[in-house]
Amino acid sequence: MLTGYKKFLFICAILLLCLAGCGGGSPSAPASTPRQTQAQGGAAPSSRPSEPVIYAPEAPGETVIGAEPLVVDVSNASQGYVMARYSGSAVKANIQLTGADGITYKYFLPPSEDFVPLPLTGGDGTYAVDGYENIEGTTYAVLFKETVDVTLESEFLPYLYPNQFVLFDADTQAVAVASDTVKSAQSDLDAVEQIYHYVVENVDYDTQKAATVTSGYLPTVDDTLRTGKGICFDYAALTAAMLRSQDIPTRLEIGYAGDVYHSWISVYIKDVGWIDRLIEFTGRDWTRMDPTFASSGNSSSAILQYIGDGSNYNLQQLH
Repeated sequence: MLTGYKKFLFICAILLLCLAGCGGGSPSAPASTPRQTQAQGGAAPSSRPSEPVIYAPEAPGETVIGAEPLVVDVSNASQGYVMARYSGSAVKANIQLTGADGITYKYFLPPSEDFVPLPLTGGDGTYAVDGYENIEGTTYAVLFKETVDVTLESEFLPYLYPNQFVLFDADTQAVAVASDTVKSAQSDLDAVEQIYHYVVENVDYDTQKAATVTSGYLPTVDDTLRTGKGICFDYAALTAAMLRSQDIPTRLEIGYAGDVYHSWISVYIKDVGWIDRLIEFTGRDWTRMDPTFASSGNSSSAILQYIGDGSNYNLQQLH
């Protein structure tokens, strides 16, 4: 291993069954890059800020697609999200978002008076926004088909805000736990490692839940904390929520490893870039792997030293 380099890379694989169907202040102007703390000159490194940084989604109603009972507020699309609400009498509605990357994301909404944040992970460009209402079974009626042009203020924003898959706010207990967990962290890399250890040491894999989970399941991060149990999707959502609340961009990535459906968590570290497949679930345990890279970012080429062959991974969706 390289002297002075930090062992850290984790890989996250979330099993098909896990994905069946699937504070602090709120910055008024979200930063274009994540918070970083660096030592000045030759001074010894100091602890990074541990206070939560919550990017709170809003639905101001300035620009809206659709009409009651299914509306999509696109007023803050430049922040990397839209807000959707279904207030009808059907079992559910469906919003489909297709960005310039050509990937269609399908989000299902039960009746509610609350808006749900949905991420715009396709980057800049024109998004198709299609709304459907369930009639019965798998039959849906088209309510609208419109488009919205998006220019993100920062590429990181879709991975800092909460969304339907990674849902949290300033009052979420996981946010407070994350802040307490990283109090001794000297860098974002330290914070990621400490949050990882907290999750794997305090949450047990729930085999019974894995065997009975139904289509459309979405994790609740505080339920995972409270029960100390969860399936792979719960682990991933909890970890992502804790990291995002610490201003660390975190992607929940869904795709295939070989011919098996999986999901990975990736994080962004300044001067290093996106670190992919951060945690690996072996089927029994969550483990971290052993390639090295410089926490300072001076030798970011070491990121390429992944365990296994990255070409085996076929990314399908980002959340």
